[in-house]
Amino acid sequence: MIPWQKKGEWLELRLPRVLESEEGLKEYLSLSDKYLKQLMQTGGVSIKGPRVRLRLFPNEPINHMHPWAPLEVLYEDHFCLVVQKPPGMKVHGDSAASTNQAATLADAVASYYESTGQSCRVRHIHRLDEDTTGPVLYAKHEWPQQILDAAMREKRIGRQYAAIVQGRLKQKKGTIDAPIGKDRHHPARRRVSPTGERAVTQYEVVEQWGEAALVRLQLETGRTHQIRVHMSYMGHPIWGDQLYGGTTQHINRQALHGERLGFPHPLTGEQLDIECPWPEDMSSLYDILQKI
Repeated sequence: MIPWQKKGEWLELRLPRVLESEEGLKEYLSLSDKYLKQLMQTGGVSIKGPRVRLRLFPNEPINHMHPWAPLEVLYEDHFCLVVQKPPGMKVHGDSAASTNQAATLADAVASYYESTGQSCRVRHIHRLDEDTTGPVLYAKHEWPQQILDAAMREKRIGRQYAAIVQGRLKQKKGTIDAPIGKDRHHPARRRVSPTGERAVTQYEVVEQWGEAALVRLQLETGRTHQIRVHMSYMGHPIWGDQLYGGTTQHINRQALHGERLGFPHPLTGEQLDIECPWPEDMSSLYDILQKI
């Protein structure tokens, strides 16, 4: 591990001799030619032998303005932030929407940055549906965003979900490989369609109680409503997911929660594994179904 420290807007590194060059720096930090050129043009790079300074933490205007909203932080460092998204909150708003729209997770993150004296733009790396709960990853500046966006494209960011579904699954584990496209009869829905985009979900039954089951799932792709569509397609809609045929008994939203988020740290490459506790409504449903 190469020693480093953050000093204000700057990242300071001491590189081994083999990396003492512009090319070595690009390779170690995965800097794109465009971004390195941008840094150099704005005086954001200083290389003096093994000592390197990069202006990777510029003060930036907060790009969301909304009254304070509560936020549960699961992980934070100089480069990234992981927070818990509650049910009923969108990850970000519609830019064309009215200013009196409900607070979003982006607003809550912006409020958090402001209250903690951090001059960062809000940059989400992935999203969750409005009524799905779980961890959401944010990059604090442009460079970690580039690294994490690449990790997302290359499927190096892992997401594990828990869902409570209806019915008895015949197979205890399996892979659902079924393309997903828009439902032309319902603008908010998606459906399995031969003309849709490839969608792959791994699932495993953890517990079965009568006509309900706790299932853990992992995504190989990230289509809109993927888990909800796939479980409904299998004949096991998620409990509470009225849009895809789920019963709303005992819970008024889909019982789908992101339990774990794994990603490589932007600077060190260390694999981070963030756990997210279940929300109260899903825990309550679990307790009820165990007793039926």
